[in-house]
Amino acid sequence: FHALATDEVPADVAKTVGVVRARNRALLNVSVQKTATTEAVTAEVSVKTVNLTGQLKSMTMRQVEQGDAIYYLGEVSVANRETLIFDISVTPAGESESFQVRTKRIYYTD
Repeated sequence: FHALATDEVPADVAKTVGVVRARNRALLNVSVQKTATTEAVTAEVSVKTVNLTGQLKSMTMRQVEQGDAIYYLGEVSVANRETLIFDISVTPAGESESFQVRTKRIYYTD
């Protein structure tokens, strides 16, 4: 996974995958791979996003496929110096067990 501001995404890439580039938008990119082969796999990916005051930020993940790559993107608006906590749940296709990951990032929009 990778969390960044959407203005950090190169313009041509943003256009290709439908990301709006802006300093006040956060992007979460999640990819799922088989451990043994690093082959990309489809998965159910959901994310609960909150800031430090506990405000829930709605983020819907969407699947993007480019060649052999499969990844999941979600966007949400952010304020200057806002810290977002991402609780990511991933269930790879064909698996019954979910994997949980938590990460946080501070965004600077000014």
